[in-house]
Amino acid sequence: MKRDVSAHLVLSISEPATLVFSVAIAADYRPGWEQLRVTRDGAAVEATEVLDLNGTRLHRVEAGTGEVVLEYAATIDGRVEFPGAEPADLIRYVRPSRYAESDSLAPTAAAEFAGLDASSDLLAGVSSWVGTRLAYVSGSSSHTDGAISTLLAREGVCRDFAHLCIALLRGLDIPARLVSVYAPGLDPMDFHAVAEAWVDGAWRVVDATTLAPRGTLVRIATGRDAADTAFLTVLSGQADLLEMQVTAVADVLPDDDLTELVSIG
Repeated sequence: MKRDVSAHLVLSISEPATLVFSVAIAADYRPGWEQLRVTRDGAAVEATEVLDLNGTRLHRVEAGTGEVVLEYAATIDGRVEFPGAEPADLIRYVRPSRYAESDSLAPTAAAEFAGLDASSDLLAGVSSWVGTRLAYVSGSSSHTDGAISTLLAREGVCRDFAHLCIALLRGLDIPARLVSVYAPGLDPMDFHAVAEAWVDGAWRVVDATTLAPRGTLVRIATGRDAADTAFLTVLSGQADLLEMQVTAVADVLPDDDLTELVSIG
């Protein structure tokens, strides 16, 4: 499988800012071609790469005032097998986190999924339960909404669906985490977020939105929840996002049987 991905971001910097971008494909890929370029008012700006957990590649930029443009593109030929779970992962990704309040949702998870072991049946059950209770509504949630807020509102976007899946799975003592991805087949095209659960000795994708084939996803960032995986973090200063374009295409868009275990590769 060949996949081509790209991101184009334009920001207005009104106060000198420290920016952290998370748009590059994960370090485990061996891209056939890759380019990342940042400019301010047309002049090149240095982007310092920082390797985070789980192969996440961050790019830190010190930007003065003006218009900052980030251009990223990569081509991936074939698939990659990502590392399994470290002992610390099996602790870190069961704990509650800012956007996945598994301690509060554990009773709901136990009641709804009683009798289901860690298997494809459980993942399909959680995905279906979330997908049938939430409506996908663009712009319906804020950056502070977690799984509980999403469940009460009964609507959200991809990260909200993923947070609720993660909270329910952790409530059942199953390690679960959030992954930001490029998603060939996604419509409308954007950065996408899915959950991963540690089942049957590997990280398995759970995407209750069912908006893109799981087998085509390209990993960007992996973490506890959206706090670890945002495509842009403004550490200091003032920056406003003016424009964003994301593309992701694959030479094959496979069918996606939600009863099968699928891993990102």
